[in-house]
Amino acid sequence: MEYRDETVEQEDFYQMYLDDLEEIVPCTEAERKVLLAKASQGDEGAKKRLVEGHLKLAMELASDYMDGALSPGDVIQEANMALLTAVSEYEGGDFLRMIRECIRQSLEEALEDQRREQTAGEEAAARANVLQEVSRVMAEELGREATVEELAERMKMTSDEIRDIMKMTIDAVSILDRSVK
Repeated sequence: MEYRDETVEQEDFYQMYLDDLEEIVPCTEAERKVLLAKASQGDEGAKKRLVEGHLKLAMELASDYMDGALSPGDVIQEANMALLTAVSEYEGGDFLRMIRECIRQSLEEALEDQRREQTAGEEAAARANVLQEVSRVMAEELGREATVEELAERMKMTSDEIRDIMKMTIDAVSILDRSVK
């Protein structure tokens, strides 16, 4: 099996998406006004055309987030979901401004979620490293492996928290083993 770099696949996907967008005719201002009026009456076809007709705008707005912090697929998905939200929640006012705000907010939230996940992962790795070191020190002190309860007491954690860290470490090693084979 040939290995393809994930970054190359994402770039291919992104380019294919951009190519597909070239075939979509954007909404004109006059068409937008008519479609917004129909959409406010519940016309699903009008809503669909509003979304379709603003996909290029959504990608233009989302292009500021194509710096690698989020994958191109995530950026596209967030921008498109925000566009759907803008169309479904529109109740009057500046529609284009609403689209811009929805997309910006959605992508900022996605970035924040990613930062939180990364921080949580780093904290979990740090706890695993501390647990490993405490376990090593206690094994030397006791002349045997420490029990989960002893480790929990030393680390001022619950036994369940210690088990969770151990499980996470075992799962990570298992994933690494599978990816190397």
